[in-house]
Amino acid sequence: MAATDQTIALARDYYDSAEADDFYRTIWGGEDIHVGLYDQGPDISAASRRTVERMAAKAGSLKGKHVLDLGSGYGGAARVLAERYGAKVTCLNLSAVENERNRALTRAAGLDDKITVVDGSFDSIPFEEATFDLAWSQDAILHAPDRRAVLDEVSRVLKPGGEFIFTDPMQADALQDPTPLKPIYDRIHLPDLASFGFYREELSGRGFEEVEVEELTGHMRTHYSRVTEELDARRDELGASDAFVNRMLKGLGHWVSGAEGGLLAWGIMHFRKAA
Repeated sequence: MAATDQTIALARDYYDSAEADDFYRTIWGGEDIHVGLYDQGPDISAASRRTVERMAAKAGSLKGKHVLDLGSGYGGAARVLAERYGAKVTCLNLSAVENERNRALTRAAGLDDKITVVDGSFDSIPFEEATFDLAWSQDAILHAPDRRAVLDEVSRVLKPGGEFIFTDPMQADALQDPTPLKPIYDRIHLPDLASFGFYREELSGRGFEEVEVEELTGHMRTHYSRVTEELDARRDELGASDAFVNRMLKGLGHWVSGAEGGLLAWGIMHFRKAA
């Protein structure tokens, strides 16, 4: 198995595992499994939903627009975009377990006619070029073995003038010594993370205009800290083993310390493909 395929398989197996699914559903926020915004309170689920709303506000009118949600998880953002903003959403995600939950929640919300859930990887998007008005992604591209391939695919499937709005946990542009981040690299089975500078350079090279980059790293630090607190306090609610919980607590701690030390970055990025 090629290294790229192996990394994708490892990510799929992790998110398909019963322990990971239980953790993300119970602790991380239920429908949204991405970094939240904590300026209005400490609740993880509410903070995660605020990120969706903040990103959607940057997109302008979405009524009737076709959105591609890359790495859509349980589909919380897709349901907001469809129900509240009138978008048609295609969810693309590699975890069969998450996708089945997404489909069930979407059916329960009565949004089957507006949301389609597709099993697949975002480095090989199974759609024709110039299909979508907006590409959307939350904290998913960090798992891609070849992030440039993902950006190639985003550029290919977006219509001219299409929007790309996304978040991603990243390493700081000013990072001099990546050694302290090695535990994070090892956890995602990749040699590095992207950065604001990486996305700016790579998207510019693909003909994208920067609309806005909002640096919000402090919220990432708070998010991982809050998830750590909740997991430690509610570990008995999970069916996961002590070994899994302890591993998660240790891994979350690396994200907290990395953000506190100025080694990591996170924010909402908005780019527009040339018309």
